[in-house]
Parts: sequence; C-alpha cells; structure tokens
Amino acid sequence: MRGQDSRSGSLFSYAVLNEALRREGFEAFYAEDGRSSATKKRRTGIGKSPPGIFPNARPLGMVAATAATSFGRTMKKVYEDARAALAGQVRDGMTILAGGFGLCGIPSSLIAALRDSGAENLICVSNNAGVDGEGLGLLLETGQIAKMISSYVGENKLFAQQFLAGKLEVEFTPQGTLAERCRAGGAGIPAFFTKTGVGTQVAEGKEEREFDGERYIMERGIVGDVALVHAWKGDTEGNLVYRKTARNFNPMMATAARLTIAEVEHLVEPGELEPDSIVTPGIYVKRIVHVPNARKLIEQRTTRRRTAPATPAAAGEEV
Repeated sequence: MRGQDSRSGSLFSYAVLNEALRREGFEAFYAEDGRSSATKKRRTGIGKSPPGIFPNARPLGMVAATAATSFGRTMKKVYEDARAALAGQVRDGMTILAGGFGLCGIPSSLIAALRDSGAENLICVSNNAGVDGEGLGLLLETGQIAKMISSYVGENKLFAQQFLAGKLEVEFTPQGTLAERCRAGGAGIPAFFTKTGVGTQVAEGKEEREFDGERYIMERGIVGDVALVHAWKGDTEGNLVYRKTARNFNPMMATAARLTIAEVEHLVEPGELEPDSIVTPGIYVKRIVHVPNARKLIEQRTTRRRTAPATPAAAGEEV
C-alpha cells in the first residue's frame, strides 16, 4: 500500500516509513492500512508506552516526508553518465525493457551504453526495435539481442534480415497487449485475459477461456531485469515527468523491472516538480542520468515542396 507525501508529491511505501520509524527508535510500526501500532522504546529498555502514543509524535505525512528526505540523502541516484549508471548491473541473458515509441522518447544514451557493455544474448522488450543505426538497432548491429518482444518492427531492415535468417527470435505482441503486459508486471499481476488476438497466431499455445459468451486468451505480465526509460523532466529523487508521445511505454516499463534507470533531459531538485505532473514516483527509479542535450530523432522525415513566397497583399512599388 502507498500513501502520498503532500509536501513533495512523491509516493512512499509503508516499508520505507517503517524503516524510518525504526531508525527513530520505534519497535512496532505502521500497518499497510496506515493505522499506527508504533510504540516508543524506553531508554531503560523496560516496558512500552501505550500503542500509538509516543513523545514528539508527528503526522504520518511528515514522518513519510522525513523518511523520503533521509533516504534521498543516503541513496545516491544521480550518476555521471550512462556508462556509470549501467556499471556492474548488466550481464548476459538479461531481460531489458526499453521505453519510447518509434524514436520518440527512447533512452538513446542508455542504449548506447548497453551496447558498449558487451552484454550478449539479451531479451529486449520494446514497442519497436528502433531503426537501422539508431535505438535498439545499435544492438542488432552488434548481435547482442537474442530475442525481441515487440509490436512493430517495420522500420528496421536489419531486424527483418536477422529474423528471416533465424538469427533473431521474435515474439510479436499486439501493441495494447504489450503495454498492458508491462503494466501488469509492474502491478504484480502475473497474468490477465484479453480478446485481442483470439483466433490468430497470437493465440497459439496460450490458454483460452470463455467469459460471458466471449473468447479470451491469457497473457503473462512482463517483469524485466533492467528498465531503461527516458523522461523529459525529473528530480534527484527519481520522480519523473514525461512529455507527449514519450509517455508511451516509458511509465509502465519504469515500474516493471527490478532495476529502473532513467535518463532525464531536465534535472531539478526535490520539490521543484509540480506534484500533480509526476507520472513515475521516485520509489521505482534507482539510477538517474542527466542528458541535457538529448538528440531528437525523426523516424521518417516528410516535407512538402515549397514555392517562392508570394508577394504580400497590398504591397506595391515605391514611385
């Protein structure tokens, strides 16, 4: 169960709150329903004060805010660069979640660092595989990806070549189903049923059930080892704000991995973000990289032919 710190807007967990209480000398703690059963230890170690009554008591939100501040000071989240953020965290055979939509909102610097790590036989979960030479296309070039779980790969020729040659395993997943599988994984939901894909190749090998006269197939939630996400703005505690199309896949993937690393265009101090604008609470994000000059890639540049500018209306020649 989670509550909200009204001061910073961050979501906190009662596990964090419990630890903060223990540090202050309380031997019992808040239950997940938010009711206090905390009791203060006496200095002599003999006896306890009545449940919920202790000296210098503070409101739940204030204790949580203190806990968040305390943990933020002791846990270093901001790293010098993407390579430092990935150091010691990547190994062969890992499942990597990569956010973004097309080339919009992809964690480009983290993907490049992942390529440089040399990790192989990776299982990559992403809406698409970038394009040739960009995004996850970098890992296809080096042969580091063994399997892709994705919904759209039409912009990458190398992807098609490796798939047709039997060098790359592919698990095609409908786009909405892929997003929900990641959301489910982050929410602790192991599986769910959907009508999408019933009666097609997508349903092959999957459990099928009937509900209210309609056929559904079961899809498994996805939990990765590492999630790489890109945010428009974030603070040093890991609270993230996404902008427009970059909000596709990044938020749900940020919750669905054992380690989430975020690259952030605008990095600010805690308290500077509008609480209502925070999409991913900092509790999910363990490492942050500041990328103030993030490249903005265009997947397909389309322009129209322009003619010579017309003469402005009512414009004449001087005589």
